[in-house]
Amino acid sequence: MNAISPDIPLTDWLTHLEALHPRGQAGIELGLERIRAVKAELGQRQDGVVITVGGTNGKGSTCAYLENILDRAGYRVGCYTSPHVLAYNERVRLNGRPVDDAALCAAFAKVAAACRASGVTLTYFEFGTLAAWEVFAAAGVAVAILEVGLGGRLDAVNVYAPDVAIVTTVALDHTDWLGADRDSIGFEKAGIFRAGVPALCGDPEPPPRLLEYARDIGADLRLLGRDFGFTRTAEDRLQWQWWCRSGGRIVRRTLAYPGLRGPAQLINATLALAALDAIADRLPVTMQAIRPGLIETELVGRFQVIPGQPTMVLDVGHNPQALRVLADNLGSMGFFARTLAVVGMLADKDIAGALAALKGRVDVWHVATLDGPRGAPAAKLAAIIAASDLGGEIISHQSPAAAIAAAQGQARESDRILVFGSFYTVAGALTVLRRKT
Repeated sequence: MNAISPDIPLTDWLTHLEALHPRGQAGIELGLERIRAVKAELGQRQDGVVITVGGTNGKGSTCAYLENILDRAGYRVGCYTSPHVLAYNERVRLNGRPVDDAALCAAFAKVAAACRASGVTLTYFEFGTLAAWEVFAAAGVAVAILEVGLGGRLDAVNVYAPDVAIVTTVALDHTDWLGADRDSIGFEKAGIFRAGVPALCGDPEPPPRLLEYARDIGADLRLLGRDFGFTRTAEDRLQWQWWCRSGGRIVRRTLAYPGLRGPAQLINATLALAALDAIADRLPVTMQAIRPGLIETELVGRFQVIPGQPTMVLDVGHNPQALRVLADNLGSMGFFARTLAVVGMLADKDIAGALAALKGRVDVWHVATLDGPRGAPAAKLAAIIAASDLGGEIISHQSPAAAIAAAQGQARESDRILVFGSFYTVAGALTVLRRKT
């Protein structure tokens, strides 16, 4: 981009970001040297509280709970997450609302000028991370919630020092970048921890290298089941109990179930509450903020149930751990005559391992080709489903939109349509639904 001006339209800025790397949004160049150089050129500094959230699954939900509770508590909150579903603005939010184009364009212009001055070229994600911080600084946020994009140790958001760092779960994903086993991946994700800073892990079985790293650097490590957790009973379908070791005693709170569906959401909600407890001296919150903050949290594509007949379920799950959770959630929904699945996935995912969780649960598979260099062709998905003996009829389509239209045409009122496998697949469903409203 030759000119640098905040008056350049957002669409042009996003085209510029896509051109920064041959693979566009998918361009990954792990490392902090580039972003540190441009950050220094921008003169960015940390005045408020920073909460960094990493992990394989559950990051977005945990960020959403934190964002909603802190908003209810009256704080100015910035939240940076990825990827977006329909519009880039979703990635950068102020008190739960996507920022407007003008704020993003002004931030992009500042980052572009700093890149030119420093002679550094950034990736799509690095550029966006610095721009999000510029938006938050201009808005004077009291707290910035930053979701890790990939891994942790070498991810762009790790250029900012957290006041509390969270690793939600550790599972196999992005193995080409993070390592082939949970131990290696756990080490990379633990890279967001800092000496003396509260470091929370919500994985029931933290990998040894994550624990060792936290110990070696002197992080204030807090673990699910040891330092915080939750209890529930099968008889009580309305309430659950959160607990946390705080100030030498155990604090317990009885709460209504959170707004996001599924048993795994209790872990995410528990992590958010434990993180807030860890920084309560700087950002105190009351139960008057916590209760509605949890109940009213909504997030696109996290076991999102669209009411109507037939029922539609949207889920961005795309790895084995996420799809095991999805399968459990489907089992708790009640009776449906048939399940019609619309699935599109990226080719670099463990497709066979992920889809295995749905064996015997799908009556008709509508498989879709995803656009872009990483998208898996429908033929590949169909072959994997057939070879894995997952059951059900298989129908191939050239796009998620075509697959969704076919599923809707085939489904009866007593059926349910499950749309999953990628943010791109869910985006296709939402685009179709919006056209009909």
